[in-house]
Amino acid sequence: MITVEALKNYGANVEEGLARCMNNEVLYLKLVGMAADEENFDRLHAALEQKNLNDAFEAAHALKGVIANLAITPLHEKIAEITELLRAETDMDYTKLEEEINSKREELRKLM
Repeated sequence: MITVEALKNYGANVEEGLARCMNNEVLYLKLVGMAADEENFDRLHAALEQKNLNDAFEAAHALKGVIANLAITPLHEKIAEITELLRAETDMDYTKLEEEINSKREELRKLM
């Protein structure tokens, strides 16, 4: 089961995330768990496979908002990076960055 301490060790800014949840720890931890399984991760992957940068941007941007609001810093940094590249419609191989995002996501999931 995920704990505040485990999230701190992961690198999340727990104080900031808790503040956004009115210091309701149960709510915060529930939302973090939901964020780890956010459907936009799959949507981002599918759009990148199809080289649909518009759909990929929409998925990344939605993820960025969710992850930022919960202050899940390690994951947010990578999602923010891909979001800005997609916003600029940068034509590149996103494989490495997507792998980094998936790695940070898996680290988070292991805390559950």
